[in-house]
Amino acid sequence: MAKDTVFHKKATLNAGGRLIDLSTPQIMGIINLTPDSFYGGSRQPAVADALQQAEKMLAAGAAFLDLGAYSSRPGAADISVQEETERLLPVVEALADGFPEAVLSIDTFRAQVAEAAVRSGAHIINDISGGQLDTDMFATVARLKVPYVLMHMKGTPQTMNGLADYDDVFNEVLDYFTERYQQLKNLGVADVILDPGFGFAKKPVQSYALLNRLEEFNRLELPLLVGVSRKKMIYNLLGITADDALNGTTVINTIALTKGADILRVHDVKQAIEAVKLWEAVNQLHPL
Repeated sequence: MAKDTVFHKKATLNAGGRLIDLSTPQIMGIINLTPDSFYGGSRQPAVADALQQAEKMLAAGAAFLDLGAYSSRPGAADISVQEETERLLPVVEALADGFPEAVLSIDTFRAQVAEAAVRSGAHIINDISGGQLDTDMFATVARLKVPYVLMHMKGTPQTMNGLADYDDVFNEVLDYFTERYQQLKNLGVADVILDPGFGFAKKPVQSYALLNRLEEFNRLELPLLVGVSRKKMIYNLLGITADDALNGTTVINTIALTKGADILRVHDVKQAIEAVKLWEAVNQLHPL
């Protein structure tokens, strides 16, 4: 289903007073402030390294930078709120000072961390748990008046691999989005982005089933974020490693664009920007 469907999806986000146009798909660059994220190339725990990576991603055309200080890979070690905050805030403050034009997304499921990050200059909260792991998250996002990425997951990063059981994965994820979006709307959250959570409490076959029906999420008329960059669903199928999964990532991202993705969350911004430009040319949205 092309982007000009009968569904009238919300095509803008208000992030810190900046109106972001999603009529053209946008790129979110991943910067992991952790020592143990699954893809080594994304790890930038030092402030100077994170700033250098941010500069590179912004120059390549990233609309958002997604900062995570808690590894959500399967089986990752749990860390305290204090440790997550201490990893995160110095980078948020440095980026807000050094790159005031950057739109900063915070990958956290903790309301306390989310609030501290927004107070330090961040603009978007990207919650892998969809508010399930911190019951204060929805109210906090509503009070802060920031866009919220609502992702589907079951369990925690430590337990999710054992919870990938579904009778109908698409309809269960759709019901989850419908219920939780209504809760957010009731609280007055204006900007909600949906993320199906590829690989989170999902076997590869289930992630591909969601990708196959991705355009059907458009019935909720909300922006769609797709995060498949260098994930196991790609590299296991191809018999390679995350280090070699850029080409596969680009293929899956391109498929996602054809099915209505509005934001691609990636480790490799330049290649994702190129995929968007080529997709636009096919759809005659980009000058030839």
